[in-house]
Order: sequence, then C-alpha cells, then structure tokens
Amino acid sequence: MSDREVWPGTPFPLGPWVHDGGTNFSIFSEHAQRVELCLFDADDDEERIEVVECTAFNWHCYLPGVGAGQRYGYRVYGPYDPENGHRFNAAKLLLDPYAKAIDGEMQWERASALPYIPDDSDTADLEPDDEDDAEAMPKCLVIDPAFDWEGDELPRHPWNQTVIYETHVKGFTMRHPEVREDLRGTYGGLASPAALKYFKELGVTAVELLPVHHNADEHFLIDKGLSNYWGYSSIGYLAPHSDYAATGSTGEQVREFKGMVKALHRAGIEVILDVVYNHTAEGNHLGPMLSFKGIDNATYYRLMPDDPRFYMDFTGTGNSLNPVHPSVLRLIMDSLRYWVIDCHVDGFRFDLASALARELYDVDRLSAFFDTIHQDPVLSQVKLIAEPWDVGPGGYQVGNFPVLWTEWNGIYRDEMRDFWRGNTSVGDFARRLTGSSDLYGDDGRQPAASINFITAHDGFTLADLVAYNEKHNDDNLEDNKDGTDDNRSWNCGVEGITDEPEILELRARQQRNMLVTLLLSQGVPMLLGGDEFSRSQGGNNNAWCQDNEISWYDWERDEQQLQMLAFTKRVIALRQDHPVFRRRHFLLGEASNGGSLPDAWWFRLDGRKMTQRDWGTTDRNVVGLFLNGHEFPYRGRRGEQIVDDSFLLLINAHHEDVTFTLPARRWGQMWAIELSTAEPGTAPGSATHAARSTIEALARSVTVLKRINPAT
Repeated sequence: MSDREVWPGTPFPLGPWVHDGGTNFSIFSEHAQRVELCLFDADDDEERIEVVECTAFNWHCYLPGVGAGQRYGYRVYGPYDPENGHRFNAAKLLLDPYAKAIDGEMQWERASALPYIPDDSDTADLEPDDEDDAEAMPKCLVIDPAFDWEGDELPRHPWNQTVIYETHVKGFTMRHPEVREDLRGTYGGLASPAALKYFKELGVTAVELLPVHHNADEHFLIDKGLSNYWGYSSIGYLAPHSDYAATGSTGEQVREFKGMVKALHRAGIEVILDVVYNHTAEGNHLGPMLSFKGIDNATYYRLMPDDPRFYMDFTGTGNSLNPVHPSVLRLIMDSLRYWVIDCHVDGFRFDLASALARELYDVDRLSAFFDTIHQDPVLSQVKLIAEPWDVGPGGYQVGNFPVLWTEWNGIYRDEMRDFWRGNTSVGDFARRLTGSSDLYGDDGRQPAASINFITAHDGFTLADLVAYNEKHNDDNLEDNKDGTDDNRSWNCGVEGITDEPEILELRARQQRNMLVTLLLSQGVPMLLGGDEFSRSQGGNNNAWCQDNEISWYDWERDEQQLQMLAFTKRVIALRQDHPVFRRRHFLLGEASNGGSLPDAWWFRLDGRKMTQRDWGTTDRNVVGLFLNGHEFPYRGRRGEQIVDDSFLLLINAHHEDVTFTLPARRWGQMWAIELSTAEPGTAPGSATHAARSTIEALARSVTVLKRINPAT
C-alpha cells in the first residue's frame, strides 16, 4: 500500500477534480466494503491508495501533487455473490464512471477481464477468478479542462429550420482525399475545411454523430477480426472515444473533440450526439467486468427481481442500466450536462429511449428520467430526440413521449417505404407527409416532434433499399442471420449490382422520390449520411461491426452519384428557402387570415377534391397536394411576416404513367415546374402550365410546381 500523503477530500463532485495543487477523487458504491484508488505511471507500474472516507456512499480522497495526465483506475472490494446480485472482485481493475478521458483499448489477449473462471457449465459465473487484469485494461486519465472557446456561440437553429445529417466520426472522412491523411477518421477530420465545406454546401444544419462515448469492443468480435464500429457499447459516459483522436489519447482527445464542436459551430452546424444510456459494454452475467459491474452491480443494473444473478434485458444486449436508482440517474444527468456545458454540444439522440422511461417494468411517460430533464435549466433547453422503442414488452412508444421531446418516427419510415412500393394507402401517406398530427397533434407538440427518416445507420442505405430485397450480411460472420429481414425494400426487379440502364434509372428515380418525400414533409428531416450521393454497403443492412470500406464513405463518385448529390442539394435548398415546407403548426385544411384558400388541400388525378373513398385506395397511389404560402405568412424569429410561394406536389407512386389535371383557377392561374424526380435536370421555371391543363407524370415520380401568379 502507498505511503503517499492522502487527505480526506470531498464527496462531490464525483470523478477527478483538479484544484489547489492536487486532485480530489470520488466514486459512488453503495455496497462496497473497501475501495482502492490505483495510480499508474508511464510504465504501467501500479500504486494502490486506500480510500477510507465514505460520505453518502461516495468514496473520496484528495491527493496533493497529483494533476492532469495522471492515469488511474479503481479496485472495489465486497462480496462475490452473484445469486444475490453482487459481483465484487478486486482482482479486476475498474474504470471510473466519471472519467473525462480513457487511454487505450481492452487488450483481451493479455489478461481475462471476466470476473469468473470460464467453463462450459451453466454455473460458470458463480466461481470468482483471481487473475489480475490491470495490464489488459485501459486507464482513466485526469485531465486539464481548460479550453479556449474563443466566444463560441451555439447556432440554436429552430426545429422547423433543422435538417439533420446522421453520420459516423470515423467513416465520414476515412477515405476523403481532401482531408489530411493524419486527420482522416478523427474529430479533427470532421472539423477540417473539406468536411465543413461539404456540410455547408449540402445545406444541412446539424450533424448527428453515432456514439462518441468511450466504448469497448466485444471479445467475440475481436476473435473474428471485427470490431464494434458503430460504438453502441459505452463504458465511459463522460469521455470522448480516444480512437477518434488524431492528436493523442492521453487527454488530447478531449481538446480535439471540443475543437471539432467549435469548428462546426463556426460553420453554423449543430452537433447532436447519439447517446447510449440504456445499457453498457459489460453484457449479461457472462460478460466482462470493466466498470459498473465491479463497482456496484446491484445498483447500476436492473436485475431480475426473483433471481438477481441475471439481468433484465430491455435492450437485446444482455443488460439494462438502472435509471430508477437516484445515483445512476445522477450519472446520466451529470454526463448530459457535461457534454452541454463543458463541450458545447447542441442536443442528444437517446438510443432505445423507452428503456430509460421504465420505472419498474412498464414504460412510464412520467418517469423520473423525464421529470429530471424537464426541470433541468440546461438540459430542457437543448435538442432532445428519442428513439421511442426498446426490445421489451410494450416498448414501442412512437407518439407517446412528452413535450420537449422529438421522436424518430418509425411509422413515418415504414409507411413512406410502403407507399413507394405500392403497399399503403394515400391516406397513410398524407398523414406522414403533413407532420403526423395523429401522433403528435393532441399532446401540445407540433410537426417538429416528428423526426422524419426513411433510412438510418441501422438498416439499408437508400441506394441499397432500392437495389436489394434480401440482406447480404455475410461479412458479419453470422451466416447472414443478423440484422432485420427488411420487408419494405424494393429492388426494381433486379437484385444487387446491375448495368442495365433502365434498372439503374428506375433505382435512381426511386431514391429521388424518397428524398423529395423526406425533405418536403412537414416535420424535421434526418438524412442518412451518404444517401445524398447513393452510398452503398453492398446490401449489408447491419454494418455495426464493419470498420472498413463497407462503412467508410467512398468519395470517388460516378456521374450518377454526382447527379444525385446535386439533386439532393437542390431539394434541401427548396425546403430551406420556402417556409411552406416547414411550418411550425399542423396543416388544418382550412382558410384563415382573411384568405380565400385553405392552408393545404388534396386533389385527385382529375383536379377535384379527394373523397373519403379516394383516401383508402392502394391500387394507384396517386395524389396531389396544394400548399398555400401566399395566404399563410410565415412569422420569422424577430416577428416579421414573410409571404411565401404556393406549391403543388403531384405524386405518382403507380407503376404506370398518369395524367394529372391541374385544379381550377381559384387555386392558381399559372404554374411553373420547380423540379421533377423523373427529369432531375429540368431547370426551375422552364415549363409552365395553366389551370385545368394536364400534365403527364411518369410512373413513380414526383413533380413540384410553383404558382407564378395569384389565384382568381
């Protein structure tokens, strides 16, 4: 044991706190009997310090002379009694849940991080293992939190002006020829001039980053030569993942992450983090001991009430974090506040958010998790996005999250896919296109509560959605049994790679159809990174373990991909230039403000009003939508009134060409083509059409027209 001078210190704040020439350390464990703080030098030699002070279950001490750069971990003593929920094992070095930086990866081949002696029996985890695993474990780091933000200001884009771009820190720049080689795949790469220029020219307002919390690869992946590329295996909720840092992993990753946020903010781009507070990388009762399991298993995890040896699993990963416990809830809130206050992030997307809302078993809309966020003066002001489901009973909660929250609208995704493959009604399509008022219109929320998406990281890319009926996940080495069986894809008649011009054009048109649908829907669009230029993963719809060319963006684009990119930019610009496509309030189909026309109206092929019978049809999936911008002025952020244009969307999801008749003169005397998914090169205004004239709409296409003179 160390003979170093040790002072009592303070129980708060938790984690390491550098001040007055030393560092205060504090860690929570309700059931521990002893705690040792373990310091490591550059040669990985260990010095153990007995932590004797315990206040409100926070074990704390102050070490004079210890400062930034110090590597450390913990050993926590208590009963190894899995049948009663306790798995203490002081032979295993543990990561601090409040570490701000973690150095290194798990070295699985050097020592066993399993707290038990593995064998083939069903009771293997009942026998503790006494092998010391310190040489295999990454180490926590004390950091200097100082950073020059140079007057950084959050962009604070209103929800209705937000366009989200979901991407991966590493995959976005790993193959980018205009990003410096040493910065590719890093926070610095995402802050490079080439990346910032791309986001600005594309027109997105926020990047939603797949998890950047420090994570650990599963051992079975290492054995296969794979890794957890997506990063949904968090083990450090206040530490940016060190592998994404170009500048180093001994604290430099924190400064580099902050520098990335500052650079994105200067470009007007918000940063939203995908956060995983529903489970950790420690898995089930047979999983490794990296942190929480050895600090206080019975506190940090939800255990089976009738058999606490096993874990409740609402996530499909083996364990569920226990936000019902006040100290676990505090960890989550402290983590969120740290990323907002210290790192200036703009919001969060909560993975499997329903798991966090479970008080005892059922999903509870008024759980402590929601209450705590809603009353928090910091967190209640940032962007909050829920993935509103988990894998437990009753976990699908789309439309049921409270005010302040937006949701990944899985119903929007499914019904829009179904519409474009001819398998849902125009009524279902219309509800989603106009903001899903059936889900969000009766609880104080607005269209922006719906985060609209058609593809996301979890599933096919847009290009693969129209090229494959079946998943092709063989590279995941699970005999193609992993990933979902996507029954809402449509391969245009030919599976996979083809050089048939007609098939290639039809696939490209279907991509354009879904992009236009997504970007011109009321609500908040989320674009999967790479869909704007037809990025493919070769049919892999579960590329979570593919840290390679399958997942990394290929920036060498062919002519078709360049055309898709240009088209996507054009549609994003159309949305951003015209508030009629991003209203703050739900469309009512009624006139107001002394106007003569409603805010929106639906038409049949013959230019007449849709009837009740028309809404239920699935045999043709053809519909027209009028959006009134002239008589519904948009109120800007400073209260100014902005009169917009009016538009007519002619949508043909049928497999045959159709003839639309434009509505009567009261809706508009003359209309100009703004864009067409069938003829993407058509310039705005290049063709005009009078009221009651006809327009040929090719099979599976969208035509957008702009009114060029008032109605009479």
